[in-house]
Amino acid sequence: MAKKIKTTRPELKRYRDALARYERYLPMLKLKQQQLQFTIRDIVQRRREAERLLEQSEATLRSYQSVMRDRCGVPLQQWAEPAEIKTRKKNIAGVVIPEFEDVSFPQAQYSLFGTPPWVDQLLADLRLKNRRKVAVRVLREAEALLQKELTRIVQRVNLFEKVMIPQTREAIRIIRITLGDQMTAAVGRAKIAKGKLAATMATESPGTSQPLGEVGGESR
Repeated sequence: MAKKIKTTRPELKRYRDALARYERYLPMLKLKQQQLQFTIRDIVQRRREAERLLEQSEATLRSYQSVMRDRCGVPLQQWAEPAEIKTRKKNIAGVVIPEFEDVSFPQAQYSLFGTPPWVDQLLADLRLKNRRKVAVRVLREAEALLQKELTRIVQRVNLFEKVMIPQTREAIRIIRITLGDQMTAAVGRAKIAKGKLAATMATESPGTSQPLGEVGGESR
């Protein structure tokens, strides 16, 4: 590890507490990652279907190209533009995304008898295309928000799994080995000191006394 580790008991406790936090937090991150991935898959499918429907509308409108040059005195494009886009907010794993509901259009007022018969259908098809276009745009926005959050969560999961937890476990291992070596060395020093003390006490103790009859010369 690049960072110098303090091999002390308080530091060992600090690393153990940190490891407990990481291992408790990691499953929560993985659960959020799974929720985001599931939701993104669903939105991608919905977005692709919405894009397919939009392409259908655009193909339908291409068949009107010849008649659309005749504006018939009515602002069809203006009436086909959404006047209001209705969405609601949805919370997915802590991410607030928009969800498409509907659009409203300005009121179209024109004479049914004074305009060609294709005007009604063209206006309906233009509005349908714009409704589908808004739906695609909202789904893309939601997908982008979720993808951004998923990227952040994946980075954090990798950080915990591949960096923080392994480094913390390694620090705990190093500290435990160091403390164990220190304890073994301390026990060894204690035994040596005890042996020296015993030898010193044996050296300093008084010698064995002579028999009483031999004191002061020969016995009578």
